[in-house]
Amino acid sequence: VQLQASGGGFVQAGGSLRLSCEASGIASNSYYRMGWYRQALGKRREEIACISSSDDSTKYLESVKGRFTISRDSASKTIYLQMDNLEPDDTAIYYCAADWTYYELKCPVVNPRMWGQGIRVTVPS
Repeated sequence: VQLQASGGGFVQAGGSLRLSCEASGIASNSYYRMGWYRQALGKRREEIACISSSDDSTKYLESVKGRFTISRDSASKTIYLQMDNLEPDDTAIYYCAADWTYYELKCPVVNPRMWGQGIRVTVPS
């Protein structure tokens, strides 16, 4: 399984960005959950959003609720993170993560089996 992430960049406060992450290699009869983590300089990595393939349920970190939206395209096993009203505190390296198995999985992605490459998001103060 591989995760290919894209998006990110530099945006002024209040702006928007969208991240994408495509999973390849997950069997068609597998359940999976995928999410986005971020790590700011000097801070630990934290999960900010997750979506489950079982029922499209989602889970968000409190600080991004109402500003970030996670969604997925089941056909391509791609997840998206729409980030609106970005704040300087959102500046971080963002990582997508996934795990998968043959029974239903719910969020959060507690122990990811695979990580995508980091994507830098910068929101200057």
